[in-house]
Amino acid sequence: MRVALVVVAVLVVLIGAVFAGQGLGYIPGSVMTGDMKWFWIGGAMVLVGLALGVGALRRTAKRT
Repeated sequence: MRVALVVVAVLVVLIGAVFAGQGLGYIPGSVMTGDMKWFWIGGAMVLVGLALGVGALRRTAKRT
């Protein structure tokens, strides 16, 4: 479960970074290019992904 959360967190961070890059105009070729709304959405996704990843890595395994 912990590995799955880390994988999801990495994917959310990467997708958020792409959204932010498109919003800032660094990644052309999309309707999102140059629209600052996507920078803010992407930035929020990066923060959520980082929080999810840190939470997953700090989570201790339950011992049975």
